[in-house]
Amino acid sequence: MPLNQLETNNQMILKPSPRLPILITLLGIGLLPLPLHPWPSILIITFGLFLLIQTFILRLEFTEKAMIVWQLERELRNFPFENWLAWRIFLPWLPGIFYFREKASPHLLPILFDPITLEKQLQLKVGELEKPKVEASSSS
Repeated sequence: MPLNQLETNNQMILKPSPRLPILITLLGIGLLPLPLHPWPSILIITFGLFLLIQTFILRLEFTEKAMIVWQLERELRNFPFENWLAWRIFLPWLPGIFYFREKASPHLLPILFDPITLEKQLQLKVGELEKPKVEASSSS
């Protein structure tokens, strides 16, 4: 499976995006000079590095009928679109968190992939299930 984005026969494999793990790691490094004990910073940095490794190990593939999570060359999980009830992307400018709900359970995933292509594929495959963003109500 190539590292770059691949699209063939209505299949799309998203390319990795290390932005979120790098932001988390930098946050941890930025907290080091504070007068706190170093353990919170070490935990945050470790989590960021863990996500960075996952960025290069995991792949997200969209087929006609399912979203598939790959770990190296092994299929980790298959999420058929027919079981989806809703989805939403939180904090897409970071990128942040990808939420989707299946009939069996909800899922929250950090966005470790190209967020623009992820959203385009979700719109294409299950666009009608997107949860609307909560708008601040204005009182007149």
